Amino acid sequence: MSETSPRLRAELEGIPTYKPGKPAAADGPAAYKLSSNENPYPPLPGVMESALAAAGTFNRYPDMACTGLMSELADRFGVPVSHVATGTGSVGVAQQLLQATAGPGDEVIYAWRSFEAYPIITQVSGATSVKVPLTPGDVHDLDAMAEAITDRTRLIFVCNPNNPTGTVVRRAELERFLDRVPGDVLVVLDEAYREFIRDPEVPDGVELYRDRPNVAVLRTFSKAYGLAGLRVGFAIAHEPVAAALRKTAVPFGVSQLAQDAAVASLRAEDELMGRVGALVGERARVVAALREQGWTVPETQANFVWLRLGERTADFAAACEKAGVVVRPFAGEGMRATIGETEANDIFLEAAEAFRKEL
Repeated sequence: MSETSPRLRAELEGIPTYKPGKPAAADGPAAYKLSSNENPYPPLPGVMESALAAAGTFNRYPDMACTGLMSELADRFGVPVSHVATGTGSVGVAQQLLQATAGPGDEVIYAWRSFEAYPIITQVSGATSVKVPLTPGDVHDLDAMAEAITDRTRLIFVCNPNNPTGTVVRRAELERFLDRVPGDVLVVLDEAYREFIRDPEVPDGVELYRDRPNVAVLRTFSKAYGLAGLRVGFAIAHEPVAAALRKTAVPFGVSQLAQDAAVASLRAEDELMGRVGALVGERARVVAALREQGWTVPETQANFVWLRLGERTADFAAACEKAGVVVRPFAGEGMRATIGETEANDIFLEAAEAFRKEL
């Protein structure tokens, strides 16, 4: 047997591993999972019925063009069907965007800390990450990001609201930033948590994209719509970019079950907004309680809260797990906790209060 191994791409050396939110242990004390920004509610009305119907056709390939879902999305957002592209969650679409725009020698700019998939998918593409630190208030430093643009820059991610801090960039500063970006550089507005925004000064990326050919908007059904397990997301972009996304998509990547469930979810928008409103109310309660305990909590417009804990991050996460909830620690930096069921939020707040008293 040969001792020689197949030659793999050098770009894969040292690639960071994506760390999913830790689940609640079946035989442990942690009863609630607040580590993955999942929606605690069950599927929206009509979704289970559509999923069960689709399950009867598992022996057939799904509609590769996602015709029904694409049409529904185009109508919902008032855009041409040719400006829509789907994929396996918004992160799958983000990876397709990188495949279409960046390779060895190119640069991709994003804030840090931000969504932890960005460095992974950038390195997989062979491009170089340019990480621009957040401001002291944990917000995108758009001026610094604009200054980081070079003739090698091909794509810029703006995560709004930002994961894991929940902070946002508002209309005036975002439009000023977009005006500074060269037209041949793609700006991706990652709006996975768009439905949870209540700040009227945060713009809808779809409105910004309309007269800016170098802007693409990412959305997902994983968060507010509660379809995290089905892996379906989409982009809205001008035709050249959307066409490139369809070229780089994995054939038949979005299952028929996911497509039908997404359509049913879009048609249950009244129920959706009620659920989102309840989570936003819980978010306000949790933030107020944490601040009353003495924590510094950035303003969040997502379905989670962020605490900068530095070297105490792992200790805090362990204390939460012992109390009965699993949160998402980022070693040496801070902790993100999803807004979940009222009972879970109460346990988290009790753990945070007890930990605060020990500081």
